[in-house]
Amino acid sequence: AAEGTLREAEENMRAEQGAFLPSLSGSFQAQRSQTSSAQLATFGSGSAGNVTVPPYTLYNASLSVSYAPDVFGGVRRQVESLAAQAEYQRYELEAAYLSLTANIVTSAVTEASLQAQIDDTHQVIAAERQVLGILKSQVNLGGAAQSSVLQEQATLASSEATLPPLQSQLAQTRNQLADYVGQFPGDFHAADFTLGGLHLPENVPVSLPSAIVAQRPDIAASAAQLHAASANLGVADANMLPQISLTADIGHEALTTGSLFTPQTLLWSLVGGITQPIFEGGQLAAKRKASLAALQVAGAQYQSTVISAFQNVADALQALQYDALTLQAAQTAKDAAAQSLKVTQNAYRLGAQPLTAVLTAQTTYQNAAIAQVKAEASRLTDTAALFQALGGGWWHRQDVSTQCCGIIP
Repeated sequence: AAEGTLREAEENMRAEQGAFLPSLSGSFQAQRSQTSSAQLATFGSGSAGNVTVPPYTLYNASLSVSYAPDVFGGVRRQVESLAAQAEYQRYELEAAYLSLTANIVTSAVTEASLQAQIDDTHQVIAAERQVLGILKSQVNLGGAAQSSVLQEQATLASSEATLPPLQSQLAQTRNQLADYVGQFPGDFHAADFTLGGLHLPENVPVSLPSAIVAQRPDIAASAAQLHAASANLGVADANMLPQISLTADIGHEALTTGSLFTPQTLLWSLVGGITQPIFEGGQLAAKRKASLAALQVAGAQYQSTVISAFQNVADALQALQYDALTLQAAQTAKDAAAQSLKVTQNAYRLGAQPLTAVLTAQTTYQNAAIAQVKAEASRLTDTAALFQALGGGWWHRQDVSTQCCGIIP
């Protein structure tokens, strides 16, 4: 739909450009007539009752050229407005592409994160089931209290309850990916995404580059709207000034087709005119005021868009900074849990720790791994959000011409 709207705007601009050139038209007419005898008598041709005028056919072939010089720039400003509207639609299309790309990346990261969380949750549940089995055996042997079994059952049930929501979110994420690529969920088959297969870009911006932010599609689209509003004001000004028109006609007129193009049947005319609006009931002045108000609105919208864009980038940069701290803390917790698990396993081999201690340490490690997965996924998602906030680099695509934008060398 966005591509069709862009093509429509471009063709409207090309249509208006035709007003810069003269228009040429040709015509051919054959007219069958009967002249009144009384009419001839009026012009002194004799008595009306003694004159008989036979019917006749008049043939006319002519060319007409008309041209309205754009002296005060009304046509030029109208073309400028339509060109700006085409630019606006073009940037709207780029914004749609950018949003779609960011959504696909975010969904891929979400899928990888959910799959990793599901895998780790399965391991947590398996370890807790082993602990529960051991505790039940110890209760039967009188080595543990029934309360410990009940407590472990509650812990296991709590862990199992976290699994269905994760599986549901994973299915919904895959369905969303199918929608993004234009396929039905049942027909969509894509390779599973893993966090290990996703990597951060080598160069992640850590500051606020104003030149890059200015290339965001929404800012460029807002600038195009401002340009169109300015051009419309110029059109309103030109409509209040004189309009000049030139018309030239040349042709032949005869009673027979055989003599139609002889020198004696030649006729021509040349007309020049100028029209100055004098009284239009205040319409032209009101339209100019409306165009001026529209220009002021477009200027305010452009300013608001720019401010929101810089806020968006600043938020994304700050999110990345805190994501790095969160990921570092999660990684430290995971490393500590892994070391604790290793120590507990060694103690178990020496008989200094029961198996339940090993399984508990393993559960702690898996929970730390889940937290680390969430932190890593959050950092990847916020990185994608940052590149989207910076404009996404759409101008690097081979199928995009940037000469019209004036912002890319």
